[in-house]
Amino acid sequence: MNKLERAFSNGKAFIPFITAGDPSLEITEQLVYRMAEAGADLIELGIPFSDPVAEGPVIQEADYRALSAGTTTDKIFDMVGRIRKSCDIPIAFMTYANPIFTYGSEKFLKRCGETGIDALIVPDIPFEEKEELAPFCKEYDVRFISMIAPTSKERIRMIAREAEGFIYCVSSMGVTGVREKIGDDAKEMIKIVKEVRDIPCAVGFGISTPEQAAQMAGFSDGVIVGSAIVKIIAQYGAECIPYVEEYVRKMKNAIK
Repeated sequence: MNKLERAFSNGKAFIPFITAGDPSLEITEQLVYRMAEAGADLIELGIPFSDPVAEGPVIQEADYRALSAGTTTDKIFDMVGRIRKSCDIPIAFMTYANPIFTYGSEKFLKRCGETGIDALIVPDIPFEEKEELAPFCKEYDVRFISMIAPTSKERIRMIAREAEGFIYCVSSMGVTGVREKIGDDAKEMIKIVKEVRDIPCAVGFGISTPEQAAQMAGFSDGVIVGSAIVKIIAQYGAECIPYVEEYVRKMKNAIK
């Protein structure tokens, strides 16, 4: 069993997202340890980028804060290297094509492999173009995570056949952010995936309350929460750690 499979083997997976370097890399490192202790099954680390097209204002602002604090991709790799000395929670990088290509695709994935990054999520590389990165992912044992959205329609079956690790189901259209109500699209998408094969499906975009998390966990294998956690970090800054830890614990309990 690889580490991603392990994330989904312990009941429903809770997957928090934070932006690396917001408010600082020191805090990010501590957040990873504490979220792991609080019951997170897999952690998504955002690599900050100046033009994050899929993100709403909450995560955009986190990206700007992280970049203003001097966060670089190399410093994030160094931090993950430190984390790996004592913590083996599965970690996925979430980033955009531009920072990877700027860094050099092979060099980027080689470092992912060396530092123990388990998966890569790139919202602006559609499934059809994943071949630009797939060979390097394979070589360095990093799972390229496919995303499906309500607009994927007939592509869902094709993606389900070839996906690896888990499938990221985008619950609703538009950018990331907290939503009042989350539609039934995700439920329908997951049903189609499971008809093709039994790969874990995690739902993200818009989930913020324990009630929403429990609702999504009712028909998915995992729940991804980003903006709600990034908001807590924005509110408390360097003092955010206990608040994030408490939130993660509460959300994990809601989906058990």
